[in-house]
Amino acid sequence: MPSLPSQTPLFSGPGVAATLAQQAAPAGAPDGLRTIVQMLPIALVLLAAYVLLFRPEREKARRQQELLAGLKKNDRVVTASGIYGTVANVDREGDRVTLKIDETARITVTLSSIARVVGDRGGDAEAKGTTRDDA
Repeated sequence: MPSLPSQTPLFSGPGVAATLAQQAAPAGAPDGLRTIVQMLPIALVLLAAYVLLFRPEREKARRQQELLAGLKKNDRVVTASGIYGTVANVDREGDRVTLKIDETARITVTLSSIARVVGDRGGDAEAKGTTRDDA
């Protein structure tokens, strides 16, 4: 029975050599136009990802920052957890907002947890049918 060598190369044999010979690069290097044409689909996918994914998210973040910057006392708001309240105090340095839930209940939440403003000055805008929602 023939014995195998102690260290057999992983890629050895005539089949591997034939495959490598078929995959050899052509003699001439591709010209610049061919390279650009080959990269065009990748560039289009990246552009589509920017337009469809990243740009809308950046716009949404900008609108949220404007909303939080314009937040003032007596604005009617909804938190990210769905709690409705009226702004009683805004502490921008401490990143906190105190919300009046009803006549006796007040809670303090982070400024970034305000999801949207549903009306100004305790519901005056809601009564008129207008809101400042970012739908």
